[in-house]
Amino acid sequence: MYNASCFSIPSVILMVMELDHVQAFLAIVRCGGFTRASSSLHLSQPAISRRIDLLERELGAPVFERMRGGVVLSDAGRAFLPHAEALQAQLQDGIAAVQAVRGASHGTVTLAIVGTLASTSLTDCLRRFRGSYPAVELRVRTALSAEVSALVRRGDATLGLRYESDPDPALVSSTIHDEPMVPVCAPDHHLARKRSVNPAALASERWIAFPPRPGAAREPYASAFEQRLAICGLHASEIIPIDSLTAQKRMVSAGFGLALLPASSIDEELRAGTLHALRIPALHATIPVALVQRRRAFHSGATKALLAILTAWPALPSPKLPAARSTVREAMTRRGAKQAAARARGDRSNATPPRRG
Repeated sequence: MYNASCFSIPSVILMVMELDHVQAFLAIVRCGGFTRASSSLHLSQPAISRRIDLLERELGAPVFERMRGGVVLSDAGRAFLPHAEALQAQLQDGIAAVQAVRGASHGTVTLAIVGTLASTSLTDCLRRFRGSYPAVELRVRTALSAEVSALVRRGDATLGLRYESDPDPALVSSTIHDEPMVPVCAPDHHLARKRSVNPAALASERWIAFPPRPGAAREPYASAFEQRLAICGLHASEIIPIDSLTAQKRMVSAGFGLALLPASSIDEELRAGTLHALRIPALHATIPVALVQRRRAFHSGATKALLAILTAWPALPSPKLPAARSTVREAMTRRGAKQAAARARGDRSNATPPRRG
């Protein structure tokens, strides 16, 4: 076994190393095995194995440990991984730099985002960018927050939007928005009639949330959900695991349970009346949304333009909760009553006064 802290990559090796070997190494790490990596690279498995053999010969150490269930990184492989990712990212920078010679209106920009951030306001921003740069190929990839950072770090994505900042020194992370989390229920749920809900009233309620991912880091807003339930003494509540935001909203709308969802993801449903926002002060939470980019990465004109658009991304206004606005129907009823009263006052003021004598 090799000690990762003592294992170093001589710069001369990186200079002469075949990029194909590094690409094969990263594909195996990303795909979790030789077979899937060979499929992703459209190569035969013997060809992939040959590249790894040559890589290990160049490094003088095995980068994988072969196990019955597949392969895992060796100590040397873990030490080599960030260098391999940096090498791939620098290659992407070189391609972007050549494309930039043609001007800001050409090239490819890849944006990695957490799927729950794909709100109407964000998609409108991306639509405006495509309209301003029609010759730029804008690619969007969705992933969990940790995966968004990984995609940016290794150069597979130019920019990323994730929940919470990433302390990785290889990345520059800046908070651009604080996303409110809103408790919601079906419009005909018995709690929808209440102007404010005490946590004690939630003791028998079921909740709909993303299922835990074994061995993976929890998504920050999923962790916030669990923390808020615990603070309210609801840690024993029944949780219905649904691995899709769209499915969660439909299940809540159908009355299967409550949910704590990102505000920007439910704006359309609140306006359409298929979901109802509950005012539960004890469940109030906000999650920072961070824009991540690789430190010292090359940015084309198109990338800089997208960076500016995302930095100024106008988050949708937070949905008004029932204390300020009960429901659309109730608001319309109050407005109609005021208008009727105003008309009545106007009729009285314009009425002809009775004659005297």
